[in-house]
Amino acid sequence: MRLTFYLILPVLAALCRGYTLRSSVSWVVAANDVVGDADLSEEVAPALLVNGGGLWKQAYPSPKVLRESPEEQMEPEVDSSAVQGRSPLFSYRREKNAKAGGGKDPPPHQETARTARYIAHSSDWGCLATISTQHQIKGVPFGNIFSVSDGPVENSTGVIYFYMTPKDITVVDLQVNPFASVTFSEAEGDLCRQMVYDPEDPRCARLTLTGKMVEIAPEELAFAKEAMFSRHPQMTKWPVGHEWFFMKLDLIQVWLQDWLGGTSLIPLEEYFRALPF
Repeated sequence: MRLTFYLILPVLAALCRGYTLRSSVSWVVAANDVVGDADLSEEVAPALLVNGGGLWKQAYPSPKVLRESPEEQMEPEVDSSAVQGRSPLFSYRREKNAKAGGGKDPPPHQETARTARYIAHSSDWGCLATISTQHQIKGVPFGNIFSVSDGPVENSTGVIYFYMTPKDITVVDLQVNPFASVTFSEAEGDLCRQMVYDPEDPRCARLTLTGKMVEIAPEELAFAKEAMFSRHPQMTKWPVGHEWFFMKLDLIQVWLQDWLGGTSLIPLEEYFRALPF
């Protein structure tokens, strides 16, 4: 019995030579690649995966460089008529929709306008990106998280409302440059987790709305309060000294990624005409 044990021991040692244990997961590597456990650190391990199959490079090629130097970059052109030509008062408010808020499943991904409206209405928060006025990053994009609402649960408008304070650095940015983008992700809900989609997976839809941030007119104030406070009731107890006020995003562009094969730029007319559920 003892002789058999000593004969088996070298065989087991040889089999284990090609494996190293990290976080209860065994990674198989060539014997000449292993030089102690330190060689499979967080810096080395991803390199092994990239060099092994190259699947990422084949499926997702690197984007082309549009301009060679920062000096060649130009500021984006914004069609001012697209912003100024619309009424600031309930420009795109829909009539009350009895089905809104009642459904839980997103629309089919082929229906891009509906998907965009679904994400806008289902999202309780998003990342608002502005051009920074902060000294160290002046002129650089700066993202900040905000609670949002496009209307009460039963009344989706597609217009994104905000409850802001002038003490927020984002509002300081908007006073200098009112143009901004707000981004939402379907990862905020349960669908992507249930389907085991990474937030960056194209099947986990994401929506970016770009436009001009404007302060709510007095005639629209009652609806803005209903839109925000019905979805975020704790806001009614926020300190009055912060001088809260309401803003909305007057849309210029609707950008959507909701499946494999590219992105969609949705015409504003289709976006506002679509039903989210």
